[in-house]
Amino acid sequence: MIRAVPADIAIVGMECVFPGAGDLAAFRSNLLGGFDAIRQVPEARWERVFFDPDSDAPDRVYADRGGFIDEFAEFDALAFGVMPVNVATGEPDQLLALQVAARALADAGYGDREFDRSRCSVILGRGNYLNPGMARLTQMVRSGQQIVECLRTLVPGITEAQLDAVRTEFRGQLVAPTAEGVIGLVPNLTASRISSRLDLQGPSYTVDAACASSLVAVDQAVADLLSHRTDMALAGGVHLTHDISFWAVFSQLGALSRTGAIRPFDASADGLLMGEGIGMVVLKRLEDAQQDDDRVVAVIKGTGVASDGREASLMTPRVEGQMLALERAWAMAGLPPESVGLVEAHGTATPVGDAAELTTLRRFFRDPEDSQALDDEE
Repeated sequence: MIRAVPADIAIVGMECVFPGAGDLAAFRSNLLGGFDAIRQVPEARWERVFFDPDSDAPDRVYADRGGFIDEFAEFDALAFGVMPVNVATGEPDQLLALQVAARALADAGYGDREFDRSRCSVILGRGNYLNPGMARLTQMVRSGQQIVECLRTLVPGITEAQLDAVRTEFRGQLVAPTAEGVIGLVPNLTASRISSRLDLQGPSYTVDAACASSLVAVDQAVADLLSHRTDMALAGGVHLTHDISFWAVFSQLGALSRTGAIRPFDASADGLLMGEGIGMVVLKRLEDAQQDDDRVVAVIKGTGVASDGREASLMTPRVEGQMLALERAWAMAGLPPESVGLVEAHGTATPVGDAAELTTLRRFFRDPEDSQALDDEE
């Protein structure tokens, strides 16, 4: 048995849906087997007309490969008290997150086991607001009128009746808005839906820290557990949006790989690839987990969060900020840096991002005897 210290947090349950893996067991098997889940964008996601590898136009994307969970996007509506008719316009991230949360609790042994639901929180990272529901609403409210105004300008003699017919035809091709669809426009309701359907009454909210959203969610959950604000927490990240507008943003930033392959920390790396998925962990204080005879999957010894402070660009990572986060995490853990056995990096596969991260890792985890050599090399 692991000897618990006051700041230790136990992971007692986990679940996920990721590209190529519909559950935790499959994901673990894929990791151990080196399975590559990257593929071409499924036809149902967005029309191929938007793909042009040679275009820099704002309404075109030059990449068409990523990670998708289409074959696992099944939701048992009745099991969670959701009307099946509402699934079509419901946001998939909210519905699938609810399903993964229930499975994570079951993995922790709390599917049918009683626990104090008033002391269980749900904190999720969700860093993207360009979702299908928002795209549909924008089309319904604005795009139809814009088409009508263009026709009014470009087609002399067009009548108001004809313009109304165009507007009606355009709107008829869109999914009509419903109350369930509107709910999907509120990011925090991803966490709130879980608390509602699973009857969890602790804090329930989402956090947005871009790529670090899920990790910041875990950090917040750890803080709540250590302050005894809660006794159990569901924490993790949700990202299931592949609306074409989201791809267009990253194309305009030049952040996507033009070769269709992501190569973190490689000299030939030329950008990232889009991916999606849901991952959640169930957390408790280690001493409580041991007292309650929970299965302890792993122990979180410390977390650290920092911002970069002032930099030339918001998109330029700063080594000093990354160092500060590591220093805070290791100070909380009370462990020497050399005790680490494996580092899971961000690995953006962009020249600036990779260079900053490698410099950070080398500085923090380097052999003290090699300090001067590394300083001279840099």
